Amino acid sequence: MSDLTLIIPAKNEKDSLPKVLDELEKFNFKKNIILEASDKLTIEAIKTYNCKIIFQDSKGYGDALKKGIETVDSEYLCIFNADGSFDPKELNLMIKSIKDDKSDFVFASRYEKDCGSDDDTFITLIGNYIFTFLGKIFFRLEITDILYTFVMARTSCMKKLRLTAKDFSFCVELPIKAKRAGYKICTSKSFERSRIAGKKKVNAFRDGLKILFSMIKLFFKV
Repeated sequence: MSDLTLIIPAKNEKDSLPKVLDELEKFNFKKNIILEASDKLTIEAIKTYNCKIIFQDSKGYGDALKKGIETVDSEYLCIFNADGSFDPKELNLMIKSIKDDKSDFVFASRYEKDCGSDDDTFITLIGNYIFTFLGKIFFRLEITDILYTFVMARTSCMKKLRLTAKDFSFCVELPIKAKRAGYKICTSKSFERSRIAGKKKVNAFRDGLKILFSMIKLFFKV
């Protein structure tokens, strides 16, 4: 599918990213790697791979994704982790929803039937349940995994959202703005694999508070 670009934020993923790119070689997708210019070790680790390296303007997970979205020129895009936790085989189900079901945004979920996670902790599980519940109550979101940013979309729709979050609150800003814009949203089954290397970059409590404040701000900003 040459009309799909994977946006891969890859801060400090020198050990994981080469393995992820090896796994993606069998797929005909464009791959845009979003990095800080100072991340020399990750840059060096992927210099022989067929991918495009894009340097973000500032810092932060959301900032990297915003930069990646700006640079996509294919019809579809997908946010894809650099740590090995996403299974590229699941992209086919998401593509089917985009093309056959005429969806605008497809949000992968670990909490549908026959899904799961090898990387979730009790704290992140409870936190995700709470934020997903708040999304349903206050924003009428029907997705079942609001903090799992494994998302495929029509590029034109994504760019119209004018996302602003530079940190992990990006994960709730995206579905809330997509819902408010009237786009067709659906869920796709997913199983989150264990990270290949390194630690999670999310701090459950600190980033949880940022996400909560972001949802409150979005609720009152119509």
